[in-house]
Amino acid sequence: MTQPLEVGSAVLGVDPDTPRLLLPLAIVLMRINRLMVVAGMLALLTASTVLTYSVVSRYVMKSSTDWQDEAAVFCLVGATFLCSSYVQALRGHVGIEAIASLLPRSLNRLRLLMVDLLGVMFCSFFAWKSWTLFHEAWVEHQTTSSSWAPSLAIPYGLMAAGMTLLSLQLLIQLSARLNALSRQVSGVQP
Repeated sequence: MTQPLEVGSAVLGVDPDTPRLLLPLAIVLMRINRLMVVAGMLALLTASTVLTYSVVSRYVMKSSTDWQDEAAVFCLVGATFLCSSYVQALRGHVGIEAIASLLPRSLNRLRLLMVDLLGVMFCSFFAWKSWTLFHEAWVEHQTTSSSWAPSLAIPYGLMAAGMTLLSLQLLIQLSARLNALSRQVSGVQP
């Protein structure tokens, strides 16, 4: 199998409760997530370089740059959305755990299951809408209103790809949680 990547107390790897049918997808998604983190780091580096160049160009060389804001925003959109699946794999998204300690263990498991289910539903809808925006921008050749006028298909495509990866990650985690829950109910040891 693959070696898990440790990040603080979280470990990036394939959940042992993942159903066998989804194991190949989980492994491929884990590898894609690692690639997306590298791409996200490069996008952040590019955005910071572009914005630094913009400052130097405007105030030192007295020349205007009208493309840097959009280039930086596109890089940041890509980094944010494409890395969201990696963060979810670590369960690193912001969660409110105020009631977790108040609930009995069985109700807390049900709460976590419902959160995963609602997350899959929301992110799947978001991914679908993002793909429709990407399609419209691509077919209609939509561009931004600046003089540079890059295609809006770029940020919409990044957003759609990132939300699709996040939806798949949530689906795998939901299936692993359901699998673990069904094992507990039936009394089968993993």
